[in-house]
Amino acid sequence: MNRGFWDTLPKPFFILAPMYDVTDAPFRRIVSMCGAPNVWFTEFVSADGLTSTEGRARLMHHLTINKGEKPIVAQLFGAKPEKFIEAAELLTELGFSGIDINMGCPDKNIIKSGSCAALFKNPKLAQEIISATKQGAGGLPVSVKIRIGDTKVDWEDWISELLVAKPAAISIHLRTRKEMSKVPAHWEIMNDIVQFIGKNTSEDNRPLVIGNGDVLTLAHAKQKVLDTGCDGAMIGRGVFQNPWVFAEDLPSAHSLKEKVKLLALHAELFEQHFTGIKPFELLKRFYKIYINGFEGAAELREQLYTANNSQELKTILNNHKLL
Repeated sequence: MNRGFWDTLPKPFFILAPMYDVTDAPFRRIVSMCGAPNVWFTEFVSADGLTSTEGRARLMHHLTINKGEKPIVAQLFGAKPEKFIEAAELLTELGFSGIDINMGCPDKNIIKSGSCAALFKNPKLAQEIISATKQGAGGLPVSVKIRIGDTKVDWEDWISELLVAKPAAISIHLRTRKEMSKVPAHWEIMNDIVQFIGKNTSEDNRPLVIGNGDVLTLAHAKQKVLDTGCDGAMIGRGVFQNPWVFAEDLPSAHSLKEKVKLLALHAELFEQHFTGIKPFELLKRFYKIYINGFEGAAELREQLYTANNSQELKTILNNHKLL
């Protein structure tokens, strides 16, 4: 099995979880300034879209690689193996370190297309997609991101089918498709999954196992790995509480002015990268990362929501003597 860069990582290792319209290039740049994870992931991108001229032009902003952002994995979704071959060839040319296939997103519209979490009910197609991606990947390692079931916790047959295709790594969101993120992640079964994968693969064909769900701090991630025996963990929501999450476990160690400077830079980067592509108002989902934990934070965020560009945002922050 070709595990590529995955075999060069420290143990344990920690990943910024891929989140659509969140882990874009500007936000990853901010996180890198605060303390980089061991592995970066892009947002997921449609394999179908990347294989049409119009779609590729529309989607290429998702595939920007920041300077020094290695190893970085591009994440694809779709349901047509032949599209994954072509998309993987493009990702190889663009300089990615690996390719991941999203088989866990619970979005209803995407599931209707047979993609992402819908593949739980079509494991043979999932195998074909992994094989097709490997065919186009030019030697890059191919991994998958899954959930532990559809309407109930039911992972053994699903993982058994995936192991046949020999992915380099399996990231496991420890909730079902139906649960989405409405219940606590089932970390109590992670050790069983790790043991199961170990028993059903040889050492040469064993994928690395990565846990995902409700990991809020680096210390928490380290403890989860220690408790369950997995190889690494993804941190998603934790970065919303502390952009320094990969560097330390003390969000209170950073002053409001430090956070505000990051917000101002984030706004500039967002504008530079997305003018004409995404509306500035999408940046609002990030404000609580920087503006929180003090009296008047909610009121200040409300004012910032009125900003239509980075200059207006900075003016509001200057009026509060925060820049």
